[in-house]
Amino acid sequence: MKITLFGTQPYDRESFDRIRDAYGFDVTYHRSHLNAGNVALAEGADVVCIFVNDTADAATVARLSQLGVRLIALRCAGFNNVDLLSAAQHGIPVVRVPAYSPHAVAEHAVALMLSLNRKIHRAYWRTRDGNFSLHGLLGFDLYGKTAGIVGTGRIARELIRILRGFGMEVIAYDLCPDEAYAAAAGIAYVPLDELYARADIVSLHCPLTDRTRYMIGPEAIGRMKPGVMLINTGRGQLIHTGALIDGLKQKKIGAAGLDVYEEEAAYFYEDTSDRIMSDDVLARLLSFNNVIVTSHQGFFTREALDNIARTTMENIREFAAGEPLTNRVSAGA
Repeated sequence: MKITLFGTQPYDRESFDRIRDAYGFDVTYHRSHLNAGNVALAEGADVVCIFVNDTADAATVARLSQLGVRLIALRCAGFNNVDLLSAAQHGIPVVRVPAYSPHAVAEHAVALMLSLNRKIHRAYWRTRDGNFSLHGLLGFDLYGKTAGIVGTGRIARELIRILRGFGMEVIAYDLCPDEAYAAAAGIAYVPLDELYARADIVSLHCPLTDRTRYMIGPEAIGRMKPGVMLINTGRGQLIHTGALIDGLKQKKIGAAGLDVYEEEAAYFYEDTSDRIMSDDVLARLLSFNNVIVTSHQGFFTREALDNIARTTMENIREFAAGEPLTNRVSAGA
């Protein structure tokens, strides 16, 4: 079984190299992100393995089929970068890694909250310059505040456990509320408008679908509590970035922690420090001292990387053995 991994970094290779011999697969690594322009690199592969910034649109999937690729294996939970309908039409199953470390992403969300609230990023640079003034560093107690969690999957539930440990009140919204879980966790499901109106911190943990794309836009921001902190460790297009910038300028949004960005593919996971940033929107976001942008690193722990590699190899092993695909995703999922 020949596997071609796209969008790989040295840490990806290390994780896969540690276990590849146990599976006996022939693995090839490429740093470039899969797209219609470089799909020829997949020639000879049975399986193409991709990550969040690779693009498997209809044209790319059609070409993969022509090249003889029989499986698309995602090294991530999200699958919005794959044209699932086209994959189905060409008979190419798609598998993913639904949960690699909910602890990692939840803990990163908390790190963003604490850093923004207590201005850790600003204090760090000040003290390095010998400035030990406290002016502008005032935060608030998380204890007794209200967190609004949108989506209550594995990551969100781990985050809720942590926030409840801080003594926060947690309210949540989910299309399919789990009342038994809510009772056990000590939280309450509320309508989305109520969550926006009550929450001191709003954290997004829902998948990107046609329904959720740009769910945080001018109207949603207008319904939020003044000074709200907005955290997104989910998908960049959950937030309309232009509306976010307007909310920050109008001081409706008090702080924003973003581990994802809607146009991140051109920048995230790459060192672009020697180039002029051409994305005016991202540059504007980075100019706010109450915004922290991290480069989609919420998943980035040793444990998560090993889990990703192991689950991906298991997905491919199931396919090679003709077994049911445990983590298959299909059009309409």
